[in-house]
Amino acid sequence: MAANTGQTGPDDDWLAKLEEPILEAEIPIIDPHHHLWLRNGHTYLMPELAADLASGHNVVATVFAECHSMYRQLGPEAERSLGETEFVAGQAAMSAGGQFGAGRACAAMFGNVDMTLGAAVEPLLERHMAASGGRFRGVRYSTGWDADDRIHNVAPSPRMLADDRVRQAAAMLAERNLSFDSWLYHPQLDEVAELADALPDLTIVLNHVGSPILGGPYRGKTDEVFEDWRTRIRRVAERQNVYVKLGALPIRMPGFEGDRSLPPGSEEVAAVWRPWIETCIEAFGATRSMFESNFPVQKRWCSYQVCWNAFKRLAAGATVAEKRDLFAGAAARAYRMEIS
Repeated sequence: MAANTGQTGPDDDWLAKLEEPILEAEIPIIDPHHHLWLRNGHTYLMPELAADLASGHNVVATVFAECHSMYRQLGPEAERSLGETEFVAGQAAMSAGGQFGAGRACAAMFGNVDMTLGAAVEPLLERHMAASGGRFRGVRYSTGWDADDRIHNVAPSPRMLADDRVRQAAAMLAERNLSFDSWLYHPQLDEVAELADALPDLTIVLNHVGSPILGGPYRGKTDEVFEDWRTRIRRVAERQNVYVKLGALPIRMPGFEGDRSLPPGSEEVAAVWRPWIETCIEAFGATRSMFESNFPVQKRWCSYQVCWNAFKRLAAGATVAEKRDLFAGAAARAYRMEIS
């Protein structure tokens, strides 16, 4: 965690205290998970994203991840998320003009719809696809839920992925060749496997290595969590229609006793993340694994430069073909993007 405890956004001055040379600068990267927003007094829009993309890595394209940004303030509740899709289309158009660098920011996106609408979600999906200017690739549904009240629940109840209405809406995604991003906690991973079995034609993208919980009732039980998570992640990986995003893990836990005056470097990040990342790559294979920045959330703990250097350290033993998949190929297939 950053030295500026209590700050909700990135501390650019703190991050600037550590700068690294770019590793393997030629590797093409599709960043498959970042946000854009105005939140809690902090701005992360095209200028801020462009500055990170220009920090040295060869980011050729990015995928915008829904984050309840710029929703419409008026109109039917179910349609308000169209505002985010319209906003992203505008940001992508700014990037396409070339004034923010050569990379194609927001070349693809996944948005948010009410999955409990069931099959009635169909016309709403069509409107998102039209509003995006051809960039809309799917939906993210966040269903994180735990019975312990020390864990923040983002879903109204457990097992939302098994809800008949949600399954019907997911079937609408599959019919349109749209993907389904899933964010939940590691004890829920079997629900992803069940959904993949129920809808084998649906492309599912598991966010953040399955989000192992390391706080609350799980604090101090990292080894137990890892063993449980690994068993579950391997089961999910047996489903060939599931991809996994590699990133968005803690770097420095509350018990960290090192120097917090400097942000972590890529060697530190890679060392902390290695067991989780390597387990996923071993289970899913490079063809279904993709590194993700999760910026600007991750920017509270490390710079964009350091984040991608850490991924390159983690992939150091991979073949050229495997690196091509980990850094761009898997993302391109999952979100149906062309790599120039």
